[in-house]
This record gives sequence, structure tokens and C-alpha cells, in this order.
Amino acid sequence: MIRRVPADSPTLFALPEGPDFAFEDMARREGFKLIAGADEAGRGPLAGPVVAAAVVFHDRHTPKGLNDSKQLSMAQREHLFEEIMATATVAVASSSAPTIDRIDIRKASLDAMRRALLLLTVTPDFALIDGRDVPPGLHCRGKAVVKGDARSLSIAAASIVAKVTRDRMMARAGLVFPAYGFERHAGYATPEHRAAIDDVGGCVLHRWSFRPLRKDDPGVADQESD
Repeated sequence: MIRRVPADSPTLFALPEGPDFAFEDMARREGFKLIAGADEAGRGPLAGPVVAAAVVFHDRHTPKGLNDSKQLSMAQREHLFEEIMATATVAVASSSAPTIDRIDIRKASLDAMRRALLLLTVTPDFALIDGRDVPPGLHCRGKAVVKGDARSLSIAAASIVAKVTRDRMMARAGLVFPAYGFERHAGYATPEHRAAIDDVGGCVLHRWSFRPLRKDDPGVADQESD
């Protein structure tokens, strides 16, 4: 039996060359008017919060060069961040390392996206969410879009805002905790970061449920990558 692949499945041939308004337009054809995109940054690091952003564009004029934040240089992300903030409605929320340890990284990421959407100064009636899950507790309809930051302009913008915001937070953390070099690796498990943990131990920003910080506990899942 041949199984028909849904139109929004993330197959090689279904993915566009870059993000566009196809998902936003689909929602508008169903009667929704104000569409938000939401994404997070920081699922994989050993330290620091997971940061989520929600973005609403009010017309089709978006900053040139929007893409998945992982496909952009730091300079490109910083430039686009300023343009997004000047042309769209944006909100940001985060879940701290202790929250991640308490409820796990998946739930913490979804909750940060939920709160970012609720913090928008406009009320969207539809939300496009990067990933496989729609956060529970939204006040609007939502759709999960796998690899959404490479497919939806609204989600791509949210990915940039979340990434730049988190990188800036970790740069400030580097001033408070200079032993770890947070300003250089943003809390990811680089050799420099692992060596610092081995040398001085962890701090309040570390995720103690993540290896190698956690005690060997088969009931605790390993960290996820971004």
C-alpha cells in the first residue's frame, strides 16, 4: 500500500529553498488573521536558560535575509534582530536552569514558548510553533511545524530573536562567572566548558540534570540538541 505523505511533511522535496509565508497564508485562508511564529534557543547547552520568542508580522514586508538562525552568522543575526524588533511585534520568555532540571528540557521549552506568545502586546488567533509539539495552554489555535525555522518567515524571525537574546544573556553571564567562558560558547558542551566544569565544578546556571553534571541516573534523560 502506498502511503500519501502529508503536504507539510518535512521531506527533502517538500522543503522550500528558504522560509516563506506558505504556512501563514494557509492559516489566513482558514479565516485566521493575526499569525504568530514561535521558536526557542538553548535546548542543548549544559548551562543557562532556554529562551523562546514569539513574532507577529503585520504585513508581508519582512527584513531581507530571514532564515533559520543556525544558518546565519552572528553578524547577520544581530542585524536581522534589530530589523525584526523595528518592524514586528515581539515577545520573549525564558525557562531557567533550575526549571529545566525540575520539569525537563522539553516541557521547559514548550512553557517558554507558551509564555512568549501570551506576552505579545497583540493577541494572535493562530500560532505556528517550531518542532513537533504545540505548547499546552495557548489562548489561540496552534500548529507545530517540523523544521519550521527553515520554512516559515514568522518562525525564522522568532528563532533569530531567541538566539540573539540568549547569546546576549550568556555574554552577561560570562562577566559574573568568568571561569567558564560563557561569552564564548553560550553554555554549550565545548572542550573549554567541560574543562572548566572539571576544574571548578558547576554553578547556579548549570543544568544539573544534564551529563556530565548529573549523577548517573537512568531515570533522567540526556540533554537534547538545538
